[in-house]
Amino acid sequence: MHAVSSLQPTPPKQVSHHDMLPFFNQSMELVPNPLKTRTRHSPTLGELLKRVEDAQNDSNNAQPHHVLDLSSPSCSTTLPPPFFLSFTNLTYSVKLNQKLTCFSSNQNSLPIDQETETKPNGTKILLNNISGEARDGEIMAVLGASGSGKSTLIDALADRISKESLKGTVTLNGDVLESSLQKVISAYVMQDDLLFPMLTVEETLMFSAEFRLPRSLSKSKKKARVQALIDQLGLRNAASTVIGDEGHRGVSGGERRRVSIGTDIIHDPIILFLDEPTSGLDSTSAYMVVKVLQRIAQSGSIVMMSVHQPSYRILGLLDRLIFLSHGQTVYSGSPASIPSFFSQFGHPIPENENRTEFALDLIRELEETQGGTKGLVEFNKTWQLKNQPLSAKVFNNGAKLSLKDAISASISRGKLVSGTNSGNGKSTASVATFANPFWIEMAVIGKRSLTNSRRMPELFGIRLGAVLVTGGILATIFYHLDDSPKGVQERLGFFAFAMSTTFYTCAEAIPVFLQERYIFMRETAYNAYRRSSYVLAHSIISLPALVFLSFTFAVTTFWSVGLAGGTSGFLFYFLTILASFWAGSSFVTFLSGVVSHVMLGFTVVVAIMAYFLLFSGFFISRDRIPPYWIWFHYLSLVKYPFEGVLQNEFDINPPRCFVRGIQMFDNTPLGDVPGSLKVELLKSMSRTLGINITSDTCVVTGEDVLKQQGVTQLSKWNCLFITIAWGFFFRFLFYLALLFGSKNKRK
Repeated sequence: MHAVSSLQPTPPKQVSHHDMLPFFNQSMELVPNPLKTRTRHSPTLGELLKRVEDAQNDSNNAQPHHVLDLSSPSCSTTLPPPFFLSFTNLTYSVKLNQKLTCFSSNQNSLPIDQETETKPNGTKILLNNISGEARDGEIMAVLGASGSGKSTLIDALADRISKESLKGTVTLNGDVLESSLQKVISAYVMQDDLLFPMLTVEETLMFSAEFRLPRSLSKSKKKARVQALIDQLGLRNAASTVIGDEGHRGVSGGERRRVSIGTDIIHDPIILFLDEPTSGLDSTSAYMVVKVLQRIAQSGSIVMMSVHQPSYRILGLLDRLIFLSHGQTVYSGSPASIPSFFSQFGHPIPENENRTEFALDLIRELEETQGGTKGLVEFNKTWQLKNQPLSAKVFNNGAKLSLKDAISASISRGKLVSGTNSGNGKSTASVATFANPFWIEMAVIGKRSLTNSRRMPELFGIRLGAVLVTGGILATIFYHLDDSPKGVQERLGFFAFAMSTTFYTCAEAIPVFLQERYIFMRETAYNAYRRSSYVLAHSIISLPALVFLSFTFAVTTFWSVGLAGGTSGFLFYFLTILASFWAGSSFVTFLSGVVSHVMLGFTVVVAIMAYFLLFSGFFISRDRIPPYWIWFHYLSLVKYPFEGVLQNEFDINPPRCFVRGIQMFDNTPLGDVPGSLKVELLKSMSRTLGINITSDTCVVTGEDVLKQQGVTQLSKWNCLFITIAWGFFFRFLFYLALLFGSKNKRK
């Protein structure tokens, strides 16, 4: 650490030309000159696609893929439209009593106690009058220590903070950037790599292309676009490798990060935000990631990212820097201006010292002093007034395209491909909210889910095994039940356990959505697809598995237990089990959209399912439930399939008899007396009642069993339809949970 002897400025040290030499890369200038002609931009993905097609058409023996020279001046002969992002006086504060709960949907929310100082009114200012500018063709990096507000600033610019809480303005080409437009023309890459582990690199990018590119673009052009992007990201050697996770070997950390970037730039957005894209990577991988970002910027995009501490080589790729301390700007300018800035402040940078390391160390030391960085903040304001960025002057004084015209010109160049879907005759500047209609989105979501499921067959195998084991145990315990009073009780127990088991086995659906929860939030945050498409697609693709599981359980138990009804009885029994699986799966899916922790989700599901079984009518009939609990009886998901299968078993023609003559004494103290005495008792009862009751007289039929259980209000088909309706109702609640609970914004 560099000791801070005094906060008073010391005589400035002259910065020699020799001091500046190490920070110029051999192949590029560190600080782009805004006055020179803008013809060195790399091609957009649309232009890369054209070059790939031309290369494939030129020669039959040409290689199928070409690594493109993105720095060639001939790549772009037309002047790309300028974009200029400006943000002024961004201020954001939070109250200390805001807590993160288990229902929070914002993965990137930062702990409140990590940023800035506490104010007397119980709030913390995370951003304090932050202003700056960024333009296309450049990379702006936000630097600072942990808790300085780097990620908060990126979130503010990326419209990930609610407008009610964020003060200040963000403009693009002088026009206020509306949320609806920003979702379409920008992309946000989270700090964590949120990818499906069993998809290959090429498949991941291809599915992203299916979402973000319009259906007017042919399948072959989408594939060519993906291949061009793979070359641009330097992922050719890993194109056929799965992403991988803890249990499956896959691509490296740097490759994974580049894939994450690729999924968000497949449509060539105008603005790209990244939250610490180099975090957790080695120096080589981090440099390659930033090199890719440089190529993206040179294709005509604005690239803004937060970075903790860039290396010497990475610094050579950055064009603009903003240093933050406790939510305040302590430096804003080019990397080349850092020595002059700190020299004038009185702390010249020693020779052979990494400039960013020196600056960050100095800022940290100042933060630990009594006055903090207040002096540096004030000095920066004065320094900014004297050194207004030349690029801003050139942009403001020169010919400026309106935002509408600039977007239209970018689309004509091949950028923002999803915006070309304008078959309604509107201007191309009227960018479509979603690239594809909902049925296309549903098809792509379904295909991706099935691909994942096919590569992890053990998940369905475990569930199928659980159904087979449960069905086998029930079939052997309740094997061929007879038509006796004990047989009635055993049937009731079998149906109650079987119906509740179908719901309990659906609990495995909790981690399914929780594992892809943040992938869903990332994709829907910038309109990759509609939330309704996601809900409908997952509802449809879950049906084949539910049908197979239901049929397996029904076949395993129906004839083994000796249930009645023949073929029609088996069909209704199968449909009821399928409806139970559907309702249970929908209920658990809804809970997974509300509860964000797996263990908490399992606890809630098990508890609620137990309550459903308790109030189903098996343990206590409807007529015996206290009035203040009767409402829960009608909310019980187990009630309706339970009553449906009871009617399917006991309410049949011709009526079945379950208690005859002397069998009425079973399960009573008279059950152990000799049979001859039971016959005499029947004769005595006949004389007393005036009714002839013999040993073969039917005393209790199936209809009587249903009355004893209180199953008299609904027919079996109504029970089936209500169970199915419960499934649709919880799917709709799941949609509402996604709609209102996954905004992915700070409050």
